[in-house]
Amino acid sequence: METTSLQPSITDFIRSTATVLDVVREGTATTRPEICRRTGLARNLVADRVEQLLSVGLIAEGELGRSTGGRAPRSLRFRADAGRILVAELGATLVNVGITDLSGTLVASTERSIDVTAGPEVTLNYVSELMNSLLGENRGADTWGIGIGLPGPVEWGSGRPVAPPIMPGWDGFDVRRFFNERYHRPVWVDNDVNVMATGEVRAGVARGHESAIYIKVGTGIGAGLVSRGKLHRGAQGAAGDIGHMAVAGSSSQGLCRCGNSGCLEALAGGSALAREAVAAADNPRSTYLRQLRRDGKELTSASVIEAARHADPVAMELLTASAALVGDALAGMVNLLNPSIIVLGGSVGRSLDLYLATVRRAVLNRSLPLATRSLQIVTSPLADRAGLIGAAYTVLDELFSPAILASWIDMGQPGELPQMTA
Repeated sequence: METTSLQPSITDFIRSTATVLDVVREGTATTRPEICRRTGLARNLVADRVEQLLSVGLIAEGELGRSTGGRAPRSLRFRADAGRILVAELGATLVNVGITDLSGTLVASTERSIDVTAGPEVTLNYVSELMNSLLGENRGADTWGIGIGLPGPVEWGSGRPVAPPIMPGWDGFDVRRFFNERYHRPVWVDNDVNVMATGEVRAGVARGHESAIYIKVGTGIGAGLVSRGKLHRGAQGAAGDIGHMAVAGSSSQGLCRCGNSGCLEALAGGSALAREAVAAADNPRSTYLRQLRRDGKELTSASVIEAARHADPVAMELLTASAALVGDALAGMVNLLNPSIIVLGGSVGRSLDLYLATVRRAVLNRSLPLATRSLQIVTSPLADRAGLIGAAYTVLDELFSPAILASWIDMGQPGELPQMTA
């Protein structure tokens, strides 16, 4: 009976503490009176929660604020320097590794070439080496958590990739355990496009938008969906895999790495552009691509982008065709989800104004007028940083959620926790 009566007060304590911490952490309230107004919590309760957060070192007091007639309030700030987050965003051929503070601000980062087809052990050992090198070069506060983005479907609850088309040998690999055993810190693993979407919504051009789509057009194609300000992962974490939507009238074309034919990724992604570039190099109308072939250069999606920047008409047609297909697919998503902003990312998606303009035209032509009345379609300003920042926010939002905060707040920092997810 006694345990039952105490449990609600413990839950309320943690929830209200998390609420106070969130508004200070996000900068939406910087004094005790502002916290009361922002959260609706009683003054004495806010005072108690603030004292708790001060005592464990999660927030700190600053200067006196402006008086409105009574005692001047003391400002409060989140101690973003109290810890740091290790992050990595893997692509098919590149990996970005970084360190952020507890506000998601990138402190240090590095980019290196990888080949995910080498398998999880080889690839992740290299990622771990890069992390260790960054930690050695940037000594400071303890690591509080680790965030990883992978270029394939990831089961959110387990952190394991599931039948990833471009990652042979990765199916079911326990990425979370791999990093947990090496760093003894909680680890969260998500799809790379989901972490990019999170980065844009929390710190990029989509900040403040309740409904958004982030689409990455690179070697492959994927989308991150945001609804009511939260990332929508779906039941298992597979939401937004737009790259494997079938393109109308192309079922017998473009064999995809997933095993099906006619997928958007197989027809419009970077691999498709590279394939088309080889054929286009023999086209007499091509200027730059033909010269690259004569010079013995390997033709890739980057070659197509480079050629288009040099006004090669064939390369421009290839990019336009890709953008039109992506735009048509997005139009269906706009009619279904009615976002207020679409952010284009990835090496192809943010390559040229021509690509953005073609996507815009396709979306506007094929979506309902009401759905596009105030729709913004823009390229990502965060570029390669979006994934690292988003991976950090993925970790931070979990660490500071009420359920997980309850397990470590008395210690002042997470340390080695039993792995928990939302």
